[in-house]
Amino acid sequence: MSKPECIVSACLAGEFCRWDGATKANPEIVQLVKQGKAIPLCPEVLGGLGVPRPGAEIRGGDGKDVLSRKAKVINNENEEVTEAFLLGAEKFSEQAKKLGITEALMKENSPSCGVKRIYDNEKLVDGCGVTTALLLKNGLEVKAVE
Repeated sequence: MSKPECIVSACLAGEFCRWDGATKANPEIVQLVKQGKAIPLCPEVLGGLGVPRPGAEIRGGDGKDVLSRKAKVINNENEEVTEAFLLGAEKFSEQAKKLGITEALMKENSPSCGVKRIYDNEKLVDGCGVTTALLLKNGLEVKAVE
């Protein structure tokens, strides 16, 4: 097995960890994980949220705004889950640092992993998710995977 080159959203690696209990398996990402070139993690699960769980959106900005406490993450049961998203982002980022990984492949449109787009009030808007914002802040190269 080779040293992991990147860290990836676990749902892209075929793990059933999305909010709805589903996966968004991407064959290329699955292969990277099988080859030991990628480490799959789900920041929302790392933050203590279960599977399945209520869907969530960032309200009042994007992931960068959540990091600076200007925005919140609210689930579709109108509960604030900001702290779980922040904890998951921190654990995800710590794992990348621990392994010396400088690249992440993240699931687009996610409130955690979105790179260019996230949902707000059930509409896609420009912005990044909480984990992506922290990875970018820490100098990682982050790429979006649909």
